[in-house]
Amino acid sequence: MFDAILINKDENGQTVAKSQITFEPLAEGEVAVDVAWSTLNFKDALAITGASPVVRSFPMVPGIDFSGIVTESRHPDYKAGDKVILNGWSVGEKYWGGLAKRAQVNGDFLIPLPEGISMREAMAVGTAGYTAMLCILALESNGVTPEVDEVLVTGATGGVGSVAVALLAAKGYNVAAVTGRASEADYLKGLGASTILDREELQGKPRPLNKERWAAAIDVAGGQVLANLLSMIKYGGTVAACGLANSMDLPTTVAPFILRGVTLKGVDSVMAPKAARQAAWAALAQYLDKAKLEAMTTEVALDEVIGIAPKFLEGQVRGRLVVPIAPELG
Repeated sequence: MFDAILINKDENGQTVAKSQITFEPLAEGEVAVDVAWSTLNFKDALAITGASPVVRSFPMVPGIDFSGIVTESRHPDYKAGDKVILNGWSVGEKYWGGLAKRAQVNGDFLIPLPEGISMREAMAVGTAGYTAMLCILALESNGVTPEVDEVLVTGATGGVGSVAVALLAAKGYNVAAVTGRASEADYLKGLGASTILDREELQGKPRPLNKERWAAAIDVAGGQVLANLLSMIKYGGTVAACGLANSMDLPTTVAPFILRGVTLKGVDSVMAPKAARQAAWAALAQYLDKAKLEAMTTEVALDEVIGIAPKFLEGQVRGRLVVPIAPELG
């Protein structure tokens, strides 16, 4: 038996508590991992609070990320003692996740811990940072380079946004950061943003086209924010969209696409193939400033996770939250 955050549901609704759980013996292809570090992400907050039906079966251990050490394996790619990480694959939604002292998963979901990154740093990056890099690679695959004008990042004080700002700045881009909290301007400038915008500039009823302002963007918001953003992207520009913090809706027109040649590229981190994951993590190891990563990272104990989850939905969480499960493992 070991500690885990456990979500359950009955006729009275959803419950969540720190509980003692256990696993069945390993099935073919599965790997057992002693979890060293996990994280708390926006999707984990949705699962824990029940604010959105992201959990597909109950009971469920949330936690879409973890790093740790293999203790037992029935998968050909892994053996006891290997250091591994996991991001996505519906872990914490369909399969028990990383907010527990032990995880037992399909070995195909894992990748080896990237060289030069500790298990704590891997979780400080987490799905948020890995998604940010997937977005940057999506922009670059469409011809966006540091020589273009400003690249805009929405939700810049959140996990994806914070890492995106730092990575873009490290790669030489001129970064404009959008936030609803003016008090975070110094934090964002410390990550490398050159311009800070109030998110009110991207809210309100969108027009089909507005004055061209940015060469490209990374958007975590969706909704009116993304619609307004699309109307202001310069001719031939690209937006990488990876979230719906504002809304799942997109109240726009075809005008940005057919009159300015704007590209909207969807970025999915959950089911991304292994090659894309490894490319993103290799780029993270190369470009992410570890001092900036530490500046955006806060540790949260497993006992605190349930209480902090609602703050994500209230926009009160800055940067990345890591959860030490067994930090002595590395």
